[in-house]
Amino acid sequence: MEQPFLTEATDPFCLAHSDAVALLTGAPWARYAVIGDSLSAGTGDPTPGYQDQGWSGRVAAVLRSVRPELEYLNLAEAGATTAQTLENQAARMAGFSPDLLHLPCGANDIVRRRPDFAETERTLRQMYDVAKRTGALLTTFTLGRAYVVPVFPDWPERIAAVNEIVRGLASEYDALVVDMWDHPVNDRGNLLSEDRIHFSTSGQAVMAAEVVKKLAASLGRPGSTQGRTPTNNEVSYRGE
Repeated sequence: MEQPFLTEATDPFCLAHSDAVALLTGAPWARYAVIGDSLSAGTGDPTPGYQDQGWSGRVAAVLRSVRPELEYLNLAEAGATTAQTLENQAARMAGFSPDLLHLPCGANDIVRRRPDFAETERTLRQMYDVAKRTGALLTTFTLGRAYVVPVFPDWPERIAAVNEIVRGLASEYDALVVDMWDHPVNDRGNLLSEDRIHFSTSGQAVMAAEVVKKLAASLGRPGSTQGRTPTNNEVSYRGE
């Protein structure tokens, strides 16, 4: 079956840096912080045709083009659970006094043999309490359906449960949710890194674009829901 062979320049779900900057021109954020795990860090294998950079670094680059004085702090640590994020990152984040803050979505909590969703919700709520006191605009993700751990037969139920926790808390605390659960990018065969967990840099580029569009929508910017549409001459094909 032939699938589109895309590069960052032709990917319909990506935003050119200049377009992303245009969407956020005049945005107020000058202190951007990210906490959490490898998802927050933007970990992912390189994809040919895409810049080798995670989503969070991409968003920071856009914000710095908008405001060159931007201060950026990413405290995310691979493997961190919500409890470890709260214990090891939250205080330093609060001391940074961010005005834009990204929070984790519990990905490492659900890889336990028996995840405790009530505890995950309690811990995330504590994190949201700390975050809300900073006065920052909060953002978070839901986990995409392409992320699968076959050793757990109930994996879809685990993701559904933690995503519902995230959506509920985000609604309660007025956080912006970048919902990756059913994003069309999940259907791409080259989306995941070799570990079959993290989005490759093609996915990271899409995630960054979705964050930028969500931020732009919060500012009431027109066109903030649109990605880039490639022309017929820009899309080639390869067999998969």
